Amino acid sequence: MVAKLKILIVDDDTNIAELISLYLTKECFETMMVHDGEEALAVFDTFQPNLILLDLMLPGIDGYQVCREIRAKSATPIIMLSAKGEVFDKVLGLELGADDYIIKPFDSKELVARVKAVLRRYQPTKQEPPKSSAKVAEYPDLVINQTNYSVLYQGSPVDMPPKELELLYFLASSPNQVFTREQLLDHIWGYEYIGDTRTVDVHIKRLREKIKDHPNWSLSTVWGIGYKFEVRG
Repeated sequence: MVAKLKILIVDDDTNIAELISLYLTKECFETMMVHDGEEALAVFDTFQPNLILLDLMLPGIDGYQVCREIRAKSATPIIMLSAKGEVFDKVLGLELGADDYIIKPFDSKELVARVKAVLRRYQPTKQEPPKSSAKVAEYPDLVINQTNYSVLYQGSPVDMPPKELELLYFLASSPNQVFTREQLLDHIWGYEYIGDTRTVDVHIKRLREKIKDHPNWSLSTVWGIGYKFEVRG
């Protein structure tokens, strides 16, 4: 029997948490509900969720801090839930490491679709495909493998959420080609994501914090246009 994927629901509104749990249970997910930030951090290691649905307005430790602490030790996908729809709030959530941001009130079908979309991007393939079809971009001191969602930088693995890895791979697989922010947003986030081009800037910033420029290559900004993976020599 295939094990069910586990979703940790963090929301201080018990009615909303139970409703979300009902939606996801019908889709054959295993769920756990907690109602404050401290409890979420306490059960994270024991429950080991495949994805976290995280409300921002929590008593005590808020959702932003919960996201910071979980992201410091894990790449587990996080979808933030909030009644705050301002661009600033979305960008802050993404900067802290969230993989998506859903505004309350939300449609149940949209919620389930976004959960499945994030999990599809995160779950590695169970079987290693033939080498000819593997999605790998390799440079000195950097190997990006989108087939099994892994990155090696200077010989060491880098913990990286799916969206960051997909963006890095897409740029690195087309060296020296300039992409606009709109092109990157459309290719990486697609029709499922409703956001603006600052989302791309946030993810590039996070990539640069993890992958420093190399004498042979770098993540370069093309001012007024977008970004490219620049290869020298």
